[in-house]
Amino acid sequence: MHRIARIFAAFIILFGAIHAPAAAQDKTITVFAAASMKNALDDIDAAYTAKTGVKVTVSYAASSALAKQIEQGAPADVFISADTDWMDYATAKKNINEPTRINLLGNAIVLIAPKDSKIDNVSIGAGFDLAKLAGDGKIATGDVKSVPVGKYAKAALEKLGSWQAAEPKFAMAESVRAALTLVARGEAALGIVYATDAKVEPGVKVVGTFPADSHPAIIYPVAATTTAKPETSGYLAFLRSAAARTILEKYGFKFLVSPST
Repeated sequence: MHRIARIFAAFIILFGAIHAPAAAQDKTITVFAAASMKNALDDIDAAYTAKTGVKVTVSYAASSALAKQIEQGAPADVFISADTDWMDYATAKKNINEPTRINLLGNAIVLIAPKDSKIDNVSIGAGFDLAKLAGDGKIATGDVKSVPVGKYAKAALEKLGSWQAAEPKFAMAESVRAALTLVARGEAALGIVYATDAKVEPGVKVVGTFPADSHPAIIYPVAATTTAKPETSGYLAFLRSAAARTILEKYGFKFLVSPST
């Protein structure tokens, strides 16, 4: 009888071990977030996991790439885009739970140079000669056809009358962080990135800020996907919290919603 009891107990332990990982996996959510969110969101996710026990897995890339991956069936619970266009795209493809969508953050675009560059404070305004400033060097930003930072950069330069001359000097990167790296390594003389990116990269310096009215407002919308797990609602609420706001503002983001408690 004791032997049967021991076998039964062993079976219970084994059965529990087999099913334990599945239970743990249920407490994980997957976030697809714009590359520029990485440092701030890593801190937010650590705080969220510490508070709730829910693990957060994040895939960082250009918003364009993430929206296409979601369209192709990639398993994501949350999408954070660096512009409204790619959130609109995902919504049009029926991948977004529309009532959960909010415009969470704002940002600015800046002109950067390698830390040891001789280029210093530049006044960016109408007639700004970016091509001359770059000299023989390259100018890095995200792909102007698809990556949000590149789209904002091109819009600003067109409005300032600087795009046509500067266009041949551009090195188009797959994401804002890739562009940031090109400048930090000295592979590009200048770069156009978000203010928040420049803040976290010691290898670059900000030499100018683009006027806010030179490009469309930089807005980061966030939403749950149509396949999101139930735990997603708690995560979205945390993104709106005072705790998240403190972290995001530390990294230079502008908080666009009234923080929840």
